[in-house]
Amino acid sequence: MKLRLHFVVDPMGWLCISLVFGIWLYNSFFIPKLVLLPHYNEGHIPWAIVVCYYIASALCIAALFRASTADPGRLPVDPHIPHSEREHWELCNKCNLMRPKRSHHCSRCGHCVRRMDHHCPWINNCVGEDNHWLFLQLCFYTQVLSLFTLVLDFCQYYYFQPLTGLDQEMFTTRHELALLRISALMGVIMFGGMSSLFYTQVTGILSDTTTIEKMSHFSNETYGSKRSWQWALAEVCGTRWKLLWFIPLRSRQPLHASQHFRTPV
Repeated sequence: MKLRLHFVVDPMGWLCISLVFGIWLYNSFFIPKLVLLPHYNEGHIPWAIVVCYYIASALCIAALFRASTADPGRLPVDPHIPHSEREHWELCNKCNLMRPKRSHHCSRCGHCVRRMDHHCPWINNCVGEDNHWLFLQLCFYTQVLSLFTLVLDFCQYYYFQPLTGLDQEMFTTRHELALLRISALMGVIMFGGMSSLFYTQVTGILSDTTTIEKMSHFSNETYGSKRSWQWALAEVCGTRWKLLWFIPLRSRQPLHASQHFRTPV
């Protein structure tokens, strides 16, 4: 597996992704310290809950790292254009380079990206053909981790038994209420925002329409016929194996038409 790193030099993007990383770090440190580990040590929750939380946290940060550092589909300066596909290419009026249709020039990054969906400052990268699946994973795992955090915060208030082995002099103990309220607020904001974003991304994939095309009032009928949801997601993720759709630490290979799913009539 060969993973190429791609970095965008943008101070505003660095600030945004640092904020996202800070939120992840807050919930990955304080929630286990305040809720998971103390209640596990006193036998209130099973070990499986702790393991699942750390797995969700690890997958979330892995998807964030991969989405922010993966090449979104940047076009080379001198692309090789097969003679049979030249009619599907056009000249960019900003960088004066040939690009496939449905590509877009990102003014923030300064280059054209194949099937660009949008530029996301929260990952400091474009979302394009080669990293759209990673952005989708990031939205999904952020929802999972945020919902997990909200459930644990709720259980801490209303369900879990009181802890008996607390050290009242510890900072986290004295400020537990404030820390959990901050965590719950961030969980509500992240879960609501990511759920909306995940829905729009999935509907765009299923309708074969990017965010830029929606804003430009393009129709999915411009680019072809309807596709099954399996093929639409497999094309974005680069594999027909559904389990691999959820694994961020892998490379993506474009699917060919011969690998199309058979849909019943």
